[in-house]
Amino acid sequence: MIVEYIRYTIAEPNTAEFEAAYARAAASLRASPQCVDYELTRCTEEAGAYILRIRWTSAADHLEGFRAGEHFPAFFAEIKPYVTAIQEMRHYEATEVVGTGGSNPTLYEWAGGAPALERLFTKFYARVADDELLAPVFADMDEHHARHVALWLGEVFGGPAAYSADHGGHRHMAAKHIGRGITEEQRRRWVALLCDTADEVGLPADPEFRAVFAYYLEWGTRMAILYSGPNPPPLTEAPMPRWNWALTPPYRG
Repeated sequence: MIVEYIRYTIAEPNTAEFEAAYARAAASLRASPQCVDYELTRCTEEAGAYILRIRWTSAADHLEGFRAGEHFPAFFAEIKPYVTAIQEMRHYEATEVVGTGGSNPTLYEWAGGAPALERLFTKFYARVADDELLAPVFADMDEHHARHVALWLGEVFGGPAAYSADHGGHRHMAAKHIGRGITEEQRRRWVALLCDTADEVGLPADPEFRAVFAYYLEWGTRMAILYSGPNPPPLTEAPMPRWNWALTPPYRG
C-alpha cells in the first residue's frame, strides 16, 4: 500500500468550487479498484491550503492502473482547473511508527482488562467441558488454556503483547488448530456459548463493544475452520491481528 499526498494552495474565492469539484471527482475514486480510501483536508490557519490524501494499493496501481484506466478521465476533468495550484504531489510509504491516541480506551481496557478476560474464559471453558458438541474438540485441553486464550484476546484487543512474548504469536495460535476438523456446527456453538458467557460474567453490554466483540468472534472462528480443515493456509509469521472500535467508538452517554 502507498499513500499519495497532494498539497494545494487555492485562492480563497475559489475554495467552495474546489471542494465541490473534488466531491464530484471522488466518484471516480470510489469506483476505482486501485483506491483504498481518500480524504481532503483544509488548513485552519491558512485559508486556501488543502491536502488531499489518497491510499492506493500500490504506486504502480496508481500510476499504471488508475491513470491508464476507465475512471481517470472523469476524475481529471473535474480537478484539471486546479492542477496549477499543486504545491506538492508525492507518494509516501508507511513506517512502523503507528498507533492510536488516548481519546478512546482500547477494547482491552473497556472490557475490564486481564481480570475480566480471565474470568470470561475460565467460566467459558468450564461450560465447554460439559457441552457434548464442544467437549470432544477440547478433550486434551491444557489446564492453563483459558488463561492463554485470555492473553491472546487481550493482545488482539489492544492490551499487553503477552501472548506474543510467551507463546509465539499468531503462528502458534494457528498451529494449534491444524488437523482438528472443526465443523460449522461446532463453530456456531462456540460463538453462541462465548456470547452467553460474556453476559454471565458481566462484560460490557453496550452495542458498540458487543458489535466489535461479535465481529472478532466471527472472524476468529471462521479462521479456525480454515486452519483446522483439510487444506489449511501456510503457517507464516503473520503479525498478530489487532481489533479496535472501527466505525463505532465507545458510547459514553
